[in-house]
Amino acid sequence: MMMDPGHNITEKATRHPAQIAWDLDWNLLRTFMVIARCKSITRAAHYLNLKQPTVSNALRRLETQLGFQLAERGPRNFMVTDHGEALYRQCEEIFGSIGRLPNIVQDSHDNVEGHIRIVMASHVMTPMLDATLLEFHQKNPRATFSISIKDSQEVIETIRAKQATLGVCLIREPVPDLAVDLFYREHFGFFCGRPHPLFGKKICKLDELKGQQIVSFYTDKLGDVLHQVAVLRGQSQLSDTITGLSNNLEEVRRMIMAGLGIGPLPVHVVERDIANEQLWRLAVDETPVAVDVFTLQNQGAILNVAEKAFLMALRQTVNSTDIRQRSYGLADLDPVEAG
Repeated sequence: MMMDPGHNITEKATRHPAQIAWDLDWNLLRTFMVIARCKSITRAAHYLNLKQPTVSNALRRLETQLGFQLAERGPRNFMVTDHGEALYRQCEEIFGSIGRLPNIVQDSHDNVEGHIRIVMASHVMTPMLDATLLEFHQKNPRATFSISIKDSQEVIETIRAKQATLGVCLIREPVPDLAVDLFYREHFGFFCGRPHPLFGKKICKLDELKGQQIVSFYTDKLGDVLHQVAVLRGQSQLSDTITGLSNNLEEVRRMIMAGLGIGPLPVHVVERDIANEQLWRLAVDETPVAVDVFTLQNQGAILNVAEKAFLMALRQTVNSTDIRQRSYGLADLDPVEAG
């Protein structure tokens, strides 16, 4: 891949880093962040409502000021360099912090005010969150909320970039730069929908499902956040044919209910569907797979009064709830097994 004609970075920045910070046009960082996110100068120009040469020139100016090549681009190819990836991560954190500046200058009030941003994986279902939201709103009606749904890795990146107050998701590997706490434990079982040939049939063991086609999550694979489900699926010798995939629980549920195949779902989330005979539980003699759901916070983020109060209220709710009471989907098992 080739650089833009006439653009040659041959000298590293020799000025003191502090001087670079004073002289740098911070708008260039914003432009670069969009370029890296869009993975295209053309798409970035469209997003920023600017002309393509303007965006290309901004990238060249930033590279010249920093003394590093941030992207390799040619007529048909575009790729952010290692330097560019490192800068992009910093830009996300910088602009996440800038977005929280109102928290710093917020006036002091007797009433708790402020906006609370929650980002979480699809269909987080626990009475602890619902009860905390209700009680907090009743006590602090001037505080506001927004809730966004993302896949678990996006939740982690959003919290890392200080773009939300609280994250709720599944985690497979440690996240050392964030505060991570066990929120609750859910249990996955295998289900089919009414149109499926196995609906209504008594299937007690997983090995009775050998060869059945699968609907599942993108993260249902070894080493990912649904590692335990992947292990159990492999042990049952289900078909390698995957007829449906999604990163959203509602869409996995939709495909299972439509009869595309059998698939894993949190038992407590679909209790109403089971009662309404829209889903049928398979392998009923097998112990459901336990999957932990975590809360995430960035302790380096500057929080407003409402955020601090809400996080404290949620923490108190969780700490006062025994893990057995925070384990869902084991209604037919001995309570001790939930721990």
